[in-house]
Amino acid sequence: MDHSSDNSTTTKPTKTKYPPGIVLGKDGKPCRVCTAFVDWTRREKKKQNTINDTKNNNSDNSEKTKKVVTTGSLGMAMINNFNNVNNVDNLDNVQDCPPDVEQLGRATWTFLHTMAAYYPEVPSYEQQHSMKSFLSSFSKFYPCESCAEHLRDEMKKKPPKVESRWALGRWLCQMHNLVNERLGKDIFNCDKIDERWKDGPPDGRCD
Repeated sequence: MDHSSDNSTTTKPTKTKYPPGIVLGKDGKPCRVCTAFVDWTRREKKKQNTINDTKNNNSDNSEKTKKVVTTGSLGMAMINNFNNVNNVDNLDNVQDCPPDVEQLGRATWTFLHTMAAYYPEVPSYEQQHSMKSFLSSFSKFYPCESCAEHLRDEMKKKPPKVESRWALGRWLCQMHNLVNERLGKDIFNCDKIDERWKDGPPDGRCD
């Protein structure tokens, strides 16, 4: 009987290492919309470095290789330019780039708070039902899966309040503050939701 197979070893698949800050989706791949822009560009920079390393170890000077090098150099220049941006506000000025987790979050909260600010003072049963259905669907389809999962968990603990405009506004404000607290951001005063999202500040600078 041949026992040569007893000396064989099983090779374990090597896990891909990603730069710090990269968030993986359910498929195990980097999730762009779950990751901050600066972390995503750091990943792209690492990819470009790998391409350049491969090029340096390859003596093939074909026209195809030259095109890869040219494209890689251009990509590196763009990434270095993005990495020189030191604050989030300037990152918003990058044109035609898909939103990162912070841009998506700010836009989403702006929409949700504004929607609540214009929700009926005394909503009908149908309106309350529609709002509950909307929030339930929203928590399932939000592009950042880890964010959506966190929202679903919090909604189970504290279901949406849809019986009035003020109740919905305060509930959303409290949900937002849970996220702010988790991220180490300032907590918003939920007594000022109308001032922030509907009427504007008392000094009239938004009129």
